[in-house]
Amino acid sequence: MNQKVDNLITVLDAGSAKSVVLVAELLDGVLRYRGHGVERSKGMRKGLIAELGPAAEAINRAALTAERVAKAGIETCVVGIGGSHVRGINSRGGISMGNRMREITREEVKAAVDRARSVALPPDREVLHLLPQEFILDDQPGIHDPLGMVGNRLEVNLHLSTCSGGVAQSVITCANRAGLEVLDTVFEGIASAEAVLSADERELGVCLADIGASTTELAVFFEGAIAHTAVLPIGGDHFTNDLAVGLQVTVEEAEYLKRTFGHSVVTAVPQLNEIEVGGNLATGSLGGGGQSARMVRQRFLAEILEPRARELFTMLRDNLRNGGVLEALGAGCVFTGGGAHLAGLLDNAESLLRVPARIGFPVPLSRMPQELAQPEFATAIGMLLYTHRTQVRRASEEQGLRAKLKAIFAGSF
Repeated sequence: MNQKVDNLITVLDAGSAKSVVLVAELLDGVLRYRGHGVERSKGMRKGLIAELGPAAEAINRAALTAERVAKAGIETCVVGIGGSHVRGINSRGGISMGNRMREITREEVKAAVDRARSVALPPDREVLHLLPQEFILDDQPGIHDPLGMVGNRLEVNLHLSTCSGGVAQSVITCANRAGLEVLDTVFEGIASAEAVLSADERELGVCLADIGASTTELAVFFEGAIAHTAVLPIGGDHFTNDLAVGLQVTVEEAEYLKRTFGHSVVTAVPQLNEIEVGGNLATGSLGGGGQSARMVRQRFLAEILEPRARELFTMLRDNLRNGGVLEALGAGCVFTGGGAHLAGLLDNAESLLRVPARIGFPVPLSRMPQELAQPEFATAIGMLLYTHRTQVRRASEEQGLRAKLKAIFAGSF
């Protein structure tokens, strides 16, 4: 029987293609890999849970595998939230502290943030994250931490990441059915950014695009703070389905052909190259409704994939322009997620967005298997890093509060 270990952090990434449970332990302030489990997702449709039972069963199997590898019991987890229901909005608010200048304490910061977050949201919307972009003290902008400063009026520009309350609760219910208590939720786009972006990129301005199976999640940073979040309704499965229809093969074989021979730039594929399709090479059995294998031009795959890639990046460009951040990408775009593997994507992105682009590989954890150092695991690894950083910040705040209370009581005697 696996024993419970107190210093473990467990995260759950329940995506359209796969469910990942990843476990790390915290030793001397450093995260170290302990175990993981991966199962093909079931009961999912277009990034959302359509059937609770099969979805919970896949999560449970992934959790059991992670427990076995980690040799420790798992009872709690942090869950990733993604999908087209996630939306980001910017807000501004502040407080006046009277005519006399006062020192900014944590209470004033909280009051300013509360004022900025008091925007009208539909009844079904929930706030995932409150992310301060900058504080403004007496009309002085660009302040990241106003604690200890002195002024009369404190304002804050705030980014709110919101989601559908019903969809988020479905994910939590699935985790509960799989035997996991959910401690917190994280927008998957922000989690992926935690794993693949550098501090310089966040400062110069960068767009992180996590291309999942059903959707592409965006997180834009500028001057070190979050500036924009959004979700686009196109993911890797759309490319696969286009191939399945165009080549008249099964979805499984289309996925294999996309990964092995796919390219999203037609002119990059030699004209005379031919490949065999219709024999379901991925499984070794006849596919496409029992059709026999046939030869097709490899360039035909690119002719199917390139329009979808250009649609994705046109949608991305329009979303960034509407969000007012297209001109703020000094460090360009970083693409991660399983869909980022498709050859030629960077060429399409650079030609349409007019900024440099790269593939984002997650920062490896200590003792982590090499198989996890891939874009498709950026969300899970980023959730671990995000959770660790959040725990450290909360512990620091609690320690500061305890020290303040101790000083108050010490002065009373």
